[in-house]
Amino acid sequence: MAIELPELPYRTDELSPFLSKETMETHHGKHHRGYVNKLNGLISGTVHADRSLTDIVVHSHANSETGIFNNAAQCFNHGFLWDSMSPHGGGAPAGALHGALESAFGDLDGFKEAFKTAAMNQFGSGWVWLVSDTAGLSIISTGNADTPIVSAARPLLTLDVWEHAYYLDYKNERARYVDTFLSDHINWSFAEENYASDPAKGV
Repeated sequence: MAIELPELPYRTDELSPFLSKETMETHHGKHHRGYVNKLNGLISGTVHADRSLTDIVVHSHANSETGIFNNAAQCFNHGFLWDSMSPHGGGAPAGALHGALESAFGDLDGFKEAFKTAAMNQFGSGWVWLVSDTAGLSIISTGNADTPIVSAARPLLTLDVWEHAYYLDYKNERARYVDTFLSDHINWSFAEENYASDPAKGV
């Protein structure tokens, strides 16, 4: 089965001015689409052709199939990113995730500070993730196409810190991009859904 480009969960102009319509059209319609097209070409006629995207990521990583992994992981990461952002985001998480966040970071401000530090310390291209594992919540960064789904950590939300994700709107001001995401567009509802379905939570 071919991997498909997912539809955005909002219009390309709905995140403006956080991210402009031009940025979203370029990021989703060109960058993400490019990874999808390249991946479909790479897996055609291989054992990966009938696998789900997550299975392709995991198996290609385990077998050191670098080209397939890079494109599959970027497809997964970008799909996860679109859901990690919302035109009506911000605020604070609710329920069990709220308690877990306080246990891990002290409070919401502690989480924001740790997330921003990880984003600013990621040298070059990569991603910042809030993840859950048997030890609780933590923030990790991954370089290039790397993704936590090849580890024991379960991703709850992410932010793309590749320059193409924000450069048209922020130039070299990564800090302002991260601050705006955390204050106004982080999708806690998506993170709560992921946390609620995590079999490792509370272990």
